[in-house]
Amino acid sequence: MKKRKNSLTTTTSFILLSLLIVQNTNSMGLRSFVALPIDKHGYVIRFSYEHLTGGDSDNLITSVAYGLSNDQAMLFGIPYKITANDERRFGDLSALYRHTVIRDDFFSGTSRLALLAGAIVPNDNNRDPAAQAGFVYTFFKDRYEFDIDALYQVGVDSRPDSGRYDLSWQYRLSPSVYPDWGIEPELHLVAELNGRWQEGNEITHQVTIGLQWVNPTWVIEAGFVKNLSNNNELSIMLSTGFHF
Repeated sequence: MKKRKNSLTTTTSFILLSLLIVQNTNSMGLRSFVALPIDKHGYVIRFSYEHLTGGDSDNLITSVAYGLSNDQAMLFGIPYKITANDERRFGDLSALYRHTVIRDDFFSGTSRLALLAGAIVPNDNNRDPAAQAGFVYTFFKDRYEFDIDALYQVGVDSRPDSGRYDLSWQYRLSPSVYPDWGIEPELHLVAELNGRWQEGNEITHQVTIGLQWVNPTWVIEAGFVKNLSNNNELSIMLSTGFHF
């Protein structure tokens, strides 16, 4: 009886540890912020820098996420042109509301589907706003994670419509197995297919390859973005995020 009791205790502890790992996963795609898991009243600040090799384009994107509840969050992002030819360094503010409509947590994994809705707010009177809507789906199990998101932006007045998609695959390189005493920092390999489109232009497809160093309270990321359409441009991106 004592042996059976110990076995039951060990199994229960292992299950609780697995659930803890699922709830605290901080991984997501390199090019997308919308798949980020966030707890109720928690918030995340992320700074992403992208440099176009062979050119003079340097951009910094500041993103903020706040958890309204375990199934609802607000996501904000604003770009800043480090190298600009005019005075318009700040881009338009993107604001999104995310509502998780399907959540299935299981042993060592989770599956989530969320809907997105919001607006793009220009920072001056020379540009028009846009409404945006889409979805994000995440599947995580053991050492693998898949994120799929799509967003369509309907321009108001003279602003053209636009859209984007991100298909992200992540694999945890380290640790291969979680230790019994808690959660270690994680190293993830990330591979993505990204698409960007604006009305009047053809869609631009891109491939992104990078690494993520994931800790309980912060994340460091680095990667390369290869443009597959026409010009074959190559960009380098670096980012860091802080979880509170």
